[in-house]
Amino acid sequence: MDLPVEKWKLYISQKLTSLQPSLKEQLCHSMSLRDSFLLSLTLLHPEDEEYLLRLSRYYCVKKDPKMTLSCKEEGNKWFRKKEYRTAAVLYSRALSHAEAGSPEMAVCYANHSAAVFHLGQFEVCLEDIKRAEGGGYPEELLPKLLLRRANCLLSLGRFQGVTEALDSLEEKMSAGQSLEAASHHVLLSKFKQLKLKACKGKSGSVCQPAASDRTQKDLEPWEENSRISCASASVSLNFSACKGRHLVAAKDILPGEILVREEAFVSVLCPGESLLLQGSAEAMLNGQPANEDLHCHHCLKQLLSPVPCQGCSYAKYCSHACAQLAWSTYHSRECSFGGLLLALGVFCHVAFRAVLVAGFAEVSALIKQSHTEEVATEPVAEAPAPSAVAEENSASSIPGCGADGRYSSSYQAIFCLLPHTEKHSLELRLLCSLCVAALCKRLGEAGLEAFISGKSTPEDQGGPKAGKACPEWEVPGEAMLRHMLQLQCNAQAVCALHISGSENGPVTSSKQMRVATALYPVVSLLNHSCEPNTSVTFSSRTAEVRALQSIPRGQDILHCYGPHRCRMGAAERRKQLLSQYFFECWCLPCLEELQPNSGKRASSQDGLSHKPMQQGEEGLLHCSSGACKVRVHEDHFQHQLCDLRLQTEAALELLQCGHPDQSMELLLKCRLDAKRFLSPAHLMVGEIEDSLAQAYVTLGKWQEAAGHLRSSIQTVEAHYGPSSIEAGQELFKLAQVLFNGRAVPEALHTIHEAENILSRHFGPQSTQLQELQEMKACLEEFLGGGRASVASARPKMS
Repeated sequence: MDLPVEKWKLYISQKLTSLQPSLKEQLCHSMSLRDSFLLSLTLLHPEDEEYLLRLSRYYCVKKDPKMTLSCKEEGNKWFRKKEYRTAAVLYSRALSHAEAGSPEMAVCYANHSAAVFHLGQFEVCLEDIKRAEGGGYPEELLPKLLLRRANCLLSLGRFQGVTEALDSLEEKMSAGQSLEAASHHVLLSKFKQLKLKACKGKSGSVCQPAASDRTQKDLEPWEENSRISCASASVSLNFSACKGRHLVAAKDILPGEILVREEAFVSVLCPGESLLLQGSAEAMLNGQPANEDLHCHHCLKQLLSPVPCQGCSYAKYCSHACAQLAWSTYHSRECSFGGLLLALGVFCHVAFRAVLVAGFAEVSALIKQSHTEEVATEPVAEAPAPSAVAEENSASSIPGCGADGRYSSSYQAIFCLLPHTEKHSLELRLLCSLCVAALCKRLGEAGLEAFISGKSTPEDQGGPKAGKACPEWEVPGEAMLRHMLQLQCNAQAVCALHISGSENGPVTSSKQMRVATALYPVVSLLNHSCEPNTSVTFSSRTAEVRALQSIPRGQDILHCYGPHRCRMGAAERRKQLLSQYFFECWCLPCLEELQPNSGKRASSQDGLSHKPMQQGEEGLLHCSSGACKVRVHEDHFQHQLCDLRLQTEAALELLQCGHPDQSMELLLKCRLDAKRFLSPAHLMVGEIEDSLAQAYVTLGKWQEAAGHLRSSIQTVEAHYGPSSIEAGQELFKLAQVLFNGRAVPEALHTIHEAENILSRHFGPQSTQLQELQEMKACLEEFLGGGRASVASARPKMS
């Protein structure tokens, strides 16, 4: 996903093996980024370009009118099955291939409006209807569309709009006889029913207000830092030889306090795995939603009523404003190279887009400056020992700061992030260099002037033309190579909560999923700890850093780069950090665990249990308990684990298809099997307990569901930590179950625990916090005598 597709990586690996010893020797020596890029241009032969071009055609993103029809028909099949979410995805894909302003696009918008109407997304439905009407929707089908609009307005309580829509509908029905007699009769019957409902609603004493938009909440007030853009006044920027740039508390900081709120300088949506594995045509028809279907390709907001790019079938936006902004800023130069960028991977795409967003003039100036000045370097690492005192320099000397000493969320700050050129493996450096060289050569066919002005050539224009990218492409090529190497240590994985499961069933599931890869100059200032004092969350493309605990004045502001102390032992964590981030971790948790008599903390993923296995062979795993001498061959263990996972997935499918009893029987068997070879702290055990809770919720057995959720919470806390987002999400589910089961005292206690954790990660304005507060208000009213409140508010478990 981040790096190029496997076939291209394997091709470059074989190319490295076949290089002459003299060239390998030259590559092994420390080279400047400029020299690496120029050398890669000479190493990239026409046959290499031709092979990459064939790969990129496999991910072709050109519009295909045949796909419009195929996706629409497939969507209709799912619509008839009442699987409206899947139907909406397929209608969205049909839109992506339709010609802008064509009747086919209007029909696709109308079909999409029908799917989202059944999902209760009435505002989205109205937007779709508006686009269908404005796009030449067939006159004979307009009555159905007008009836759907009236239904939406009625559901939203906009009775004046309902009356106007019905008047327009009545006029259409009386003026034209294009509808068949049977269809006209059905439509007339629905019209009369809807008009009666509208009259009743309009004559009521109080009209229903329009649904409030929780996404438009006022942001929390904060005082922005005068020296660091997008940061709170509670932090300050320091620099030392051992820690590099880092943030420290400028005053005592409270738990949940927001420290950084930064919009990404550049972000690129991660393509769905099915697109990269199957190719675009097969992936289009599978009906499974992927990132490109669920999020705006510019702002990363939830994609409800999609606005497809007019040039390609891949990019989709949440509004015309986002589509126009993306086109003018970068997409006009990316659009025709979509397949190539998918083949080259997200890191190459981010590097390319960073240069486009910055602009050629600024990139050139910084490249020139880097050639003439000695750029300050620093290891992104923790201090060798916690007692070490940082030697601070003046703000004006800190890399990335402007002449005024201010550190901004800017391209200059991005440019000053370390590429660690000499620390990357030879194979990775060659891969990145050849990716950038191949992209520049393809771009070079249009000429540098077209690259700057935004006029690019069609993706399928001719074959590769060697040498076109040299020497005028040295500046953007060097910059792109720099950014691609920076990303291993500085890329942020933007995550969002994805809801899955059948919309018809009583149970849905939620999971944090990676949406995009982005560069955040200010967030990149956070140094690492295996037990951090902050949490980083995302709202669209905006990152928010909050304090997880009280942070005294003068203490470092720390973030976990990935291997948390709850998930693996110190030796394994330090090995992973050294491999990816090029530093040895000396944070306090690592020092504690590395003490001779500390009692090494085992990974909760190791969890083998009581099954006798052969010993003395290579590739054996051992029980995480020091007292247990059980050994098991890794292949056998992985086979058991895979089989257990498949059975659990089958049980969930049974649950979603309306067979809770069969699902529960299979899950109880999975639970028993898991106990035979997994420790209670293994994540698979927690997943089975969570699935059992869902099954009991389906049957309305709240007490039993709560018991299994408590077991799941123990596993999640062991793996992610008791104050983690994952633990907060499980407590949120337990609060919902206890609320529905009217276990009032325990529900109030669980709500308090969930609020305490989730407020530290997401702040007091998050949707989940507001739902918890609503449940708490209902329960408190219930205790005070208003017992009807609990029965009337039963949130769906997610």
